[in-house]
Amino acid sequence: MGMGAADVVPGVSGGTIAFITGIYEELINSIKSINFEAVKLFFTGKWKSFWMHINGNFLLAVFAGIFISVLSLAKALEYLLEHQPVLIWAFFFGLIVASSYVVSRKITRWEYPKIVALVGGIGIAFYITSVTPTTTTDSGWFVMLSGAFASCAMILPGISGSFILLLLGKYEFALHAVNERIILDLLVLGSGAVLGIILFANLLSWLLKKYHDVTIAILVGFMIGSLNKIWPWKETLKTIIVDGEAKPLVEKNILPSLSSSDDRFWMALLMAAAGVALILLIELVLAKKPDNETN
Repeated sequence: MGMGAADVVPGVSGGTIAFITGIYEELINSIKSINFEAVKLFFTGKWKSFWMHINGNFLLAVFAGIFISVLSLAKALEYLLEHQPVLIWAFFFGLIVASSYVVSRKITRWEYPKIVALVGGIGIAFYITSVTPTTTTDSGWFVMLSGAFASCAMILPGISGSFILLLLGKYEFALHAVNERIILDLLVLGSGAVLGIILFANLLSWLLKKYHDVTIAILVGFMIGSLNKIWPWKETLKTIIVDGEAKPLVEKNILPSLSSSDDRFWMALLMAAAGVALILLIELVLAKKPDNETN
């Protein structure tokens, strides 16, 4: 459910939530298992073997949670982002700062290649979150490609799928297709997303097996670099019209007001602290569980 709530916000990644809650590597490996062998088992009627092959119970729980969240929590989150954006972004900021530290502890020994990977991940995420969205073609091939890139970002900590759609000029296109039930556009976008997430999960799974610590360092870098997008205090430079409403398109980070008459700064600090506390609580709970129960 946390992944679903995060993925609808341009700037917060469901992959970050998966990392925080300790299900990231199992999620990647489960998606990877949806391959030719799985298709063969399904179409030959070996459905129990198919379900076990793809780790069906786990994937059903994750995607059911995402679906429930999109239908419920996401609406509340969008309302809060519209009416209390500084407080919500401050909470996410604290969440990601703390989770970056917690995930980085998976690396027991920091060596030169891992430090380079960390810095590289920070630089890539910072650049992506700083790029100005562009106007692009609505041709089928580009819509499919956009869906593929967005789905890859959904499982990358620090980079959200909705933000990638925004950068590629397809965020409004996707919202319009969903709201107006334009089946053909949804099929093209969805087919690209499915293809992209399966191929990318295979790549990530291979990297985690062969270069585990370096890959984790890059992913932590993505989380740290994404803080550029999540900084709570912003000035809107350019807007976009979505469903008849003006929404921020290009923003720049600014320093908060420290006026004694403005208590939002201190409320934002409290929300950031709440985000940090939540991650530390989750880490404490997971640390107390035996390995077999956590997995």
